[in-house]
Amino acid sequence: MPPNLECRMYEPRFPEVDAAVMIQVKHIADMGAYVSLLEYNNIEGMILFSELSRRRIRSISSLIKVGRQEPSMVLRVDRDKGYIDLSKRRVSEEEAATCEDRYNKSKLVHSIMRHAADTLGVDLEPLYQRIGWPLYRRYGHAFEAFKLIVTDPDGVLDVLTYEETVVGPDGEEVTKVVPAVTPEVKDALVKNIRRRMTPQPLKIRADVEMKCFQFDGVLHIKEAMRKAEAAGNADCPVKIKLVAPPLYVLTTQTLDKDQGIAVLTNATKICAEAIEKHKGKLVVKEAARAVSERDDKLFADTIEKLKLAGEEVDGDDDSEEEDSGMGDVDFTKAGAGAD
Repeated sequence: MPPNLECRMYEPRFPEVDAAVMIQVKHIADMGAYVSLLEYNNIEGMILFSELSRRRIRSISSLIKVGRQEPSMVLRVDRDKGYIDLSKRRVSEEEAATCEDRYNKSKLVHSIMRHAADTLGVDLEPLYQRIGWPLYRRYGHAFEAFKLIVTDPDGVLDVLTYEETVVGPDGEEVTKVVPAVTPEVKDALVKNIRRRMTPQPLKIRADVEMKCFQFDGVLHIKEAMRKAEAAGNADCPVKIKLVAPPLYVLTTQTLDKDQGIAVLTNATKICAEAIEKHKGKLVVKEAARAVSERDDKLFADTIEKLKLAGEEVDGDDDSEEEDSGMGDVDFTKAGAGAD
């Protein structure tokens, strides 16, 4: 028999009244919408139409759609019959944001726990009883514990225990305290947690145009580029490369987005000051910002198009090896234009 991988995310079987919970709309009836509570193993609840909005309702379909996920407030809970009444209109923006943040964290924890149970071929709920819910109690949210497990799995998991009742040699039941996490469970959990939760460096990029029409403008641009790279540090190393005259790109990778943007913004400023000393000019086309893999791919496609168009492109060489850093330079006029 395959393991039972269905289980609520939290220890209580039902949410508390006045709590904001994440719901998904299942179908719309005459009186309201039937929804499932995503954090509580999809138990059913209902939102009456009168609880959809504080304003007069002109169109039900504009306020609620089948399949939509959103926070709702718990109004009543009948634990015996399993009825739950909810409200969409009573959730404040702050409560909605808190609910969404908690749900996103819980969903990741649930995915990791479910994967471990599936890998080990065990039911999910006992895994929550011995590991997941104790971590919620100890750390406020199991997500916080999982972050610590990335670097210190023993310190988080080895302290967990549970009581097990066994029959002794004399036939009497004996309660023993045993470790909650076996080596097999720890291995499955830690591998998945590290794969899913190890922080990935963010790529920060700034796009600039840089020109210098002095006779030795190439050297001045190279010097400005070296000063820009020197503005980086061990946590945020800065690189600057030529895309196609006069466009350059500054990049860094870091775990701290704000620090990365600050370092790259400062490097851009230092580069601008260095080239302006030699009557050159730097114009920021795109300020320092975090870029996604998709942005990187689009950027790479742009470079490829420039290559195909016959432009001079340097996407791989180090800045010290650049020999075309002047931008759009007319050597026949460079000498005459030098001051």
